[in-house]
Amino acid sequence: MAKKKEEKETPTRFEGMTLSGWQRFSNIVLGRFMRKKAREDGELKQLLAQANIRIMPEVYKATSIMSTVATFVICIVILVLAFFPLIGGIAIYENQQNEETVIPCIEWAFWNEDLVDETVKWSGEGPDGETVAYGACPEYETKVFKGSWKTGLVLGCGLLVPFMAYRHFMNSALREKNRRGYELEKFLPYVASYTAAMAAANSTPDKIFKSLAQNEHIYGDIAYDSSMIYRDIQLLGMDLVTALKLAVGRAASPWVTEFFQGMVGTLTSGGNLKLYFLNRAEHYMRENRVRLHVFLESLAMMAESYVVVAVAMPLFLIVMLVIMFWVSGSGAQLSEEMVYGVVMGVLPVIHIAYGILVWMMSDEMKM
Repeated sequence: MAKKKEEKETPTRFEGMTLSGWQRFSNIVLGRFMRKKAREDGELKQLLAQANIRIMPEVYKATSIMSTVATFVICIVILVLAFFPLIGGIAIYENQQNEETVIPCIEWAFWNEDLVDETVKWSGEGPDGETVAYGACPEYETKVFKGSWKTGLVLGCGLLVPFMAYRHFMNSALREKNRRGYELEKFLPYVASYTAAMAAANSTPDKIFKSLAQNEHIYGDIAYDSSMIYRDIQLLGMDLVTALKLAVGRAASPWVTEFFQGMVGTLTSGGNLKLYFLNRAEHYMRENRVRLHVFLESLAMMAESYVVVAVAMPLFLIVMLVIMFWVSGSGAQLSEEMVYGVVMGVLPVIHIAYGILVWMMSDEMKM
């Protein structure tokens, strides 16, 4: 009993998705206004199914719009904090003394001590219309926040950032679909080999999909598609062909769509499903070998460029700089700071950048 209770309480990936607090709030505010139009959008519903985002279309659109509104409100707050009179960021910046006038004012105060008026704590127009500066220094100037910077800040926070936020939130399902599609294509050759082995052992298709669904840690995202097929057959009582046709619409990769559609064609035409699995396994293994070959060629090219850019070029650069500064004359010389900058700054950055690139490329191929 304890074991059954523990298994029941352990969450799995294929349980229903619970709405977050922000999604529930967005649905309450905007969901009812876009429910009809969102549910009539067949492309959006198919996209959500392919991306494995298990929420209603109106919830997805409402959350995206509310997230954009929240981003716009944050941008407005930033603009208010920047342009607020007297205590805003720009006002505080413009009340600071320009660094170029600090030394002239110190020199003026030193030579004109009797003219320094410590009661003057501001810069502007005096009571008689004359210009009065801090301490009565005639050289005193404050910083100026350029008009182009103000325009850029307004356009960036007022238009560009909200627009980019809207595109980001509305395209989240498309990005997730593309990610799933890449993962499906990466695991499909091994899934095809597994289905061929199961079919050779005279396993029925529903048992094959059940076994795939139970091995998510091995076959990744394709286990979800297999679990949906097994659910449609066993729980909803559909026949195998109907379940596979629904899986074709949920598939996030053209390879997976072709794989399921080929099964539908083989079953409806009375073909040998075992032979189909064997042919598909051989085909996808050839495609996988090509993909791995391209990856190895990319790594080889990265290694060659690493030797040139990160090893040979810095050594030649240092030697050339020393020789050039030595023969140039006119008092020119290679400063110690420049040598330290190249050795302690540029070289480590190059090595770290190559390490990150190789790690990202290898992580994409990781099974």
